[in-house]
Amino acid sequence: MSKLYGLIFDVDGVIADTEEVNARVSIKVFEDLFGVRGVKREDFEAGLGRGAEEYVKAAARVHGLQLTEEQVEKATQLRQEYFLNVLSEEPLPPFPGVLELMEKAMQSRDFRVAVATSGTLEKSRAVLKSANIPFERMVYITGSDVKNKKPHPELFLFAAERMGVESANCVVIEDAPNGVQAAKAAGAKCIAVTNSTEAANLTEADLVCDSLEQIDLETVVKLIEKNI
Repeated sequence: MSKLYGLIFDVDGVIADTEEVNARVSIKVFEDLFGVRGVKREDFEAGLGRGAEEYVKAAARVHGLQLTEEQVEKATQLRQEYFLNVLSEEPLPPFPGVLELMEKAMQSRDFRVAVATSGTLEKSRAVLKSANIPFERMVYITGSDVKNKKPHPELFLFAAERMGVESANCVVIEDAPNGVQAAKAAGAKCIAVTNSTEAANLTEADLVCDSLEQIDLETVVKLIEKNI
């Protein structure tokens, strides 16, 4: 039997440019719910990839806002509502190279493919459908399936387990420092794409690229076999 490799895709900022929409609707939440103006996209950066609650808390800390758990919950619910409304009017195309890499991996007998996100099932499914991702043919893990969010490795360890692939034989594709840390903590290799933050913030990844158009299955295998 040939060796099995795993390819795990994050959703936000990897499959589609959700981070612009995430920031836009979150800024509106801070205005509508808390009356806070002047929130900027970079205020959320510390919460990238860590789930909706940490995303909201990151900007709250920047603006000196002490939120109760109830307020955080209300904010994340409203944020998701706004996000889904935007997505219904503004479909998000996949980033270049995403579908091609997924399809090649799914066609290969040596690969298994997973989508693993800290986001909710409803929100991530909306993104995947909008980007025409064939997620029904993959392992699909969301933040609802795990107790610990990134940078904890649970999400990626569970994805590897569901694929039936050793985590050491997996490559995780990420866009945020927290996700890179989670991938490395899971014992996987990590390719970071600079869709959401600059390369200088992604140095813990095994490989950093500007687009998945630069990545093929041969690169993935070489990375796992430590030939890169």
